[in-house]
Parts: sequence; structure tokens; C-alpha cells
Amino acid sequence: MVAVVTVSISGAVVSPPKEPTSLQNSLSTRKPSSPFLGGELRATKYKRVKGIKESRDLFNVQAFASLTDSNSKKKGRFYLNFTGFPFPLGPFLNRRTFRYEVVRGSIWAFEQQQALGFSSITTNIRMTVIKLKSGGLWIHAPIAPTEECIQLVKELDAPVEYIVLPTFAYEHKIFVGPFSRKFPRAKVYVAQRQWSWPVNLPLEFFGIFRSKSIRDEDTSIPWFDEIEHKVLSLPEIGIGPYVEVAFYHKRSQTLLVTDAVIFVPRQPPECISKESLLAAAKNGLAVKILSGGQEVPEEPVVDNKFNRQKGWERMVLQILFLGPSNLLEPNASFAQMSQKLIVSPIVKTLVFSKVPEKVWDWIDYIAKNWRFKRIIPAHFTAPVAATRSDFLTAFGFLDELLGEPYVSRPSLSLLFTSLMGKAASYFPPDDMKTLSSLDEFLVSVGAVKKTVSGRKPAGKVAILK
Repeated sequence: MVAVVTVSISGAVVSPPKEPTSLQNSLSTRKPSSPFLGGELRATKYKRVKGIKESRDLFNVQAFASLTDSNSKKKGRFYLNFTGFPFPLGPFLNRRTFRYEVVRGSIWAFEQQQALGFSSITTNIRMTVIKLKSGGLWIHAPIAPTEECIQLVKELDAPVEYIVLPTFAYEHKIFVGPFSRKFPRAKVYVAQRQWSWPVNLPLEFFGIFRSKSIRDEDTSIPWFDEIEHKVLSLPEIGIGPYVEVAFYHKRSQTLLVTDAVIFVPRQPPECISKESLLAAAKNGLAVKILSGGQEVPEEPVVDNKFNRQKGWERMVLQILFLGPSNLLEPNASFAQMSQKLIVSPIVKTLVFSKVPEKVWDWIDYIAKNWRFKRIIPAHFTAPVAATRSDFLTAFGFLDELLGEPYVSRPSLSLLFTSLMGKAASYFPPDDMKTLSSLDEFLVSVGAVKKTVSGRKPAGKVAILK
């Protein structure tokens, strides 16, 4: 989630005339290089991928990106979008789609680049597709339905049965209507309590018609035997409620979330363009303001690995903290925030810290009932090799807010998790200053509440083995 309160008051999608295109594929694989996830993607081009060898390693994924001649490529990736309040969501004209096979023949991740307004702040946005036992496809958090994206879905050679909107967030909601029109026979399900701001508009305004609500623990939902769900529906803490639905695919032991947790990779996702990375590497106005008091040199940005990495690190810190302490030299702060499962500082500060009891109830249910071994968030890295203990560790800050330990385990495990939880929840204080000041300001003017009382957990988390 690039910004917690990014919503829209209008929407427009224009598709170019359909023309036949000759699609080629590029294959990439990840090799394990961390305790959580495989390393960066390396692409090798093929005219057609056949007989892909399955890797049984959890960390390996296979990536497919359509490559066409320059004219058809631009048309296949065309998508017009200038909506979003207070900042429109880019790219405004073209979105390249990458497809990754997460679990062979069962789960795929589709990624596109997404930018905040006209800035260089860019990240990836992810749609997850699961093949059901019926042979049909279940689609989580649709992305922009460009011709390229739709072609990559159709290459899975299975009908789209369900399209799911798991959150209230505009960045995901905006694509559900246009995507569902590409698959008119699919049934659309949405998280409850949808809203928009500054005008609260009905779902129909976003092109979402005849949708059904996802109710908490509703066993009558068509896919319940294969995919369970748990709704996080928080009291209003400001202009609207935070709503997110977590899903658990039982057969593959996969947990799907939207914005609850993230895993920032060392290198940028493949869908982030080099132009965006180099733009972020320039010493512009934002760097001059957030330079930690150092003199900012005026120097041209050369396209090389160092500058692309610098651009990525600057992007990440702005996404996580809004106003980090030192964009000129982002390395130290980036190192503390990457390569671990965390709750985003924005979500933690502006949302979860306001209602710790409700958030605890949600993660408590997930940890008790779902034995997942991987997590697929909607942004940054996926899949993340993580267990229930890793998931609880990311929410270690809740213990402090609730005033007592709520996790019951053997003493050594408790000590380890407590230490890891503090590490996962530790954010550099200097980087947190802007976000903390914003929170204090919003509370002082009554835009958000300081805390929202909620029910304390009825029990404790069971021992996790």
C-alpha cells in the first residue's frame, strides 16, 4: 500500500483496438540466497517455453514476461489511468506485466509497476491466481487488464471463475471492474465496508456490478473447501475503516495478504523500469530536503548498477517512511528495513497501533488455524518463505502496545521470538520522525483517533510446533 488514504473520485479506462500479436516468453528463475527468499531474477529469452523443469525448492519461481515487437508491445501494454486522490496512480499509459509460477501448475503471481502520481516513488503491485480443483481460476487483487496481462491469464488455459477484491484500498479496487469485464462469466467477491474519499461512492461507480460480500468465516462461499479466509475489519480511526481479508490455500499451505506484511528485497522487482530507478537516483528536491544536513552534489546520473540500486533504496524508504532522515545516503536505513518480514511503518503507525486488540485477534486466528509455509503479499517480494512464528514475529510490537505477553510458548522459544519480534518491529528513530509527527498532527486536528478501544483477546496463541 503506497499510501493508506489513497482513494479516487473518478475512473477512466481506455483500451486500444484489438490487434493480433505474436507473443514470446522470457523465462527467469530465482536461486535461494537468503533464509526467506530466492535471489534476484535473471531473464533468458525463448520463443516458446516448453517442458519447464519443476524445481521442488520452495524459493524457486518461474517468470514469464511477454516480449513483442516495439509497436505491438506498446499497444499490448497500453492502459490509460489518471485517477486517484490526492495523487493519481501511474504509470499513466503503459504497464508491463510479468507472470511468475509460484507453485507448479497451481499458483501464479502477476506483477506490474505502480507509481505514486508524477513522482519517482514506485513499487510493484501483485495479482495472485490460484487454480481450483474444478479447473477454474480464482483471482486475488486484480491488476490493470492490459492486452498483455489478459493474454498471460488466458495462456493458463483455464476459465476465470472468481475475482476477489480483498481490501478497501483504491490501488486494488480500481482494477476490479475493468478486469471483470474481460471475464464476464466470473463471479466477483469484495471485502465488506467499501468506501472512498472525499466522496463516498458506490462500487458501481468503479465499474463493479453484481458483486457479493466476503463475510467473516463464511463457510458457504464457493471455494471454502480449498481456500479459507479471515476478515480484519477495524473500527473507523479516521476518514474510513481499514478492511483486509487474509486467505489460506490449504493444498499448497499458502497465506495471501494484501498490505498486512511485506518483505523488502535487496534488489528492485523486475517490473520496476530502469527509467524509474534512475529518476529516483537523481539528487532532486526531495533529496535536498531529506539529506541529513549534508551538502547535495549536482551530478549527472549514469545508468549503472550502483545508481539503479540507489534509486531503489530511495524509493523504498519514501514508501515506508514518507520522509526518511537521509535520502542522500540511504544504505544504512535500507539495510535495516530489507530482507525481513515486517509490518510497514505506515500501516503500523497510522492503523494497527490504534487498534492492537483487534489486530491481535486477527493474527491470533491465522496463527492458530493455518499451517502455512509461504506468504504472498500484494507488494514487494513474493513468495516469502515464512511460518506462523515468522508471521507473529512481524507483529511483535503488539505485545508492547497491549501491555502483556500474549504468545504462549516454551520459554526458549518465547525468548527467541521476543527478541526477533523487537528486531522486526525496530524502525530507525530518525526515519520515523516525519511519520510520527504526521500521526501526532492528524490526532491533534481530529483527523484520526489516538486509540480505538477494542476487545482484548479471549485466549492465547497455542504452542506452535
